[in-house]
Amino acid sequence: MSPTVERVASFTAPVHTAVAIVGGGACGLTAALTLSQLGVDCVVLERDALPTGSTALSSGFVPAADTQAQQAQGISDSPALLAQDIQAKAHGRASPVLVDAYSRAIGPAMDALAYHHGVPWQVLDTFLYPGHSVHRMHAVPEKTGAGLMMRLHNAAEAAGVVVLTEAQVSTLYVNHADHMLGLGFVRPDGQLEQLSCDSVLLACNGFGGNAEWVSRLLPEMRDALYAGHTGNDGSAIAWGQQLGAQLADLGGYQGHGSWAVPQGALISWALMMEGGVQVNALGARFHDETQGYSEAAVHVLAQPGGTAWNVFDDRLLAFAQDFPDFCEAQAAGAVHSFADVAALAQHMGCSADTLRHTLDAVHEGQDPVTGRHFKRSLEAPFHAIRVTGALFHTQGGLDINAQCQVLRPDGSALPNLLAAGGAARGVSGDAVWGYLSGNGLLSAIAGGFIAAHTAAQSVAHPETQGAAPTVAHTNSPTQS
Repeated sequence: MSPTVERVASFTAPVHTAVAIVGGGACGLTAALTLSQLGVDCVVLERDALPTGSTALSSGFVPAADTQAQQAQGISDSPALLAQDIQAKAHGRASPVLVDAYSRAIGPAMDALAYHHGVPWQVLDTFLYPGHSVHRMHAVPEKTGAGLMMRLHNAAEAAGVVVLTEAQVSTLYVNHADHMLGLGFVRPDGQLEQLSCDSVLLACNGFGGNAEWVSRLLPEMRDALYAGHTGNDGSAIAWGQQLGAQLADLGGYQGHGSWAVPQGALISWALMMEGGVQVNALGARFHDETQGYSEAAVHVLAQPGGTAWNVFDDRLLAFAQDFPDFCEAQAAGAVHSFADVAALAQHMGCSADTLRHTLDAVHEGQDPVTGRHFKRSLEAPFHAIRVTGALFHTQGGLDINAQCQVLRPDGSALPNLLAAGGAARGVSGDAVWGYLSGNGLLSAIAGGFIAAHTAAQSVAHPETQGAAPTVAHTNSPTQS
């Protein structure tokens, strides 16, 4: 089904809503919950039978600064420090406008979800993800993306948000002044239904599930396993192209260098950050694992057979077992245990002497080959997981301003079309190494929050459509 823009002089439909939200992942549901709190009606249209999206496939960890959860745990942070960390990882190539907007909005967005909708955030304070200066990764008690989606979906139901599932949006109806009038969506029986609206928010994801686009735009991932949501077919970009919108950062994406094979499970990178190493089929390390899991995907895919082994010891095994996703992978047979180096080498099919030399080099101090700093040595018995590099989701898309309005090449905004999350450019720049841990959910939740405020203001003041509204980034939960 090809995403289509249909130009019409006028448009009527059986049902009207103020804001039509395309996509029921973290971005779409955050926007809908924010609109419900602002007293603006909306309809979320989700192609799947149950809202999951890329969020449910992720670890569900959200970086946010100066939140009430951080304050409760005695963690000092600021939006400025978060923005600094994002740009440092992206080597200054991320959109400064979005980095600033999202860094300032994510704290109020997280606090509002907690205060108004009962989403219980906790800050993971036992380890630092690569590139983050302080503990700022927030998670729900389940510590999974599926758990986060469950919490958001339950909150939406409690708030009375209308979520139409099995509703795949196929058509945007727009007049000749580029004003969104409504949309058409296809139900399971093949019937086309229509909805009119005052604003459209594209909260669907990127193009990771579109093999042709990945091959053309991300050639290094052409043959990589795709571990994202199949619905990420590039619809938002296709609509944007038909509307003459600007695209940006199409070379940016989130890879992951720790996808267990053949189990098909994500292994938390916290295991690497706390001292685990990646070893190739020859028994050698090949990169500094603490640089980030996104670029690690490219490093792993470059190894013999496109795979590597995550190697760790008993202390790290106990640490990893605090993550439900890891426990599920272990139960599926992903973790192999060995009494000594010789047994591990035999299983891997490499030289025991080579592997012993590799692991003996893991000790307190700096590794002269990769530059990694180690806190301690690994001790037998050893545990290993065979992994490959995978593509999770893209970070480029429709160009947007700080209010999440979709932009034309001349910098002007389309009148009432918004985009956020994976549908829009993110804050990772235009390359795999620019992805700071959690950037995807940062863009989804902060972007959904901002877009909701923009839509609410345009509904209250229609004469401001196409202008740059003031979004209440700094509202406390009691004011939102």
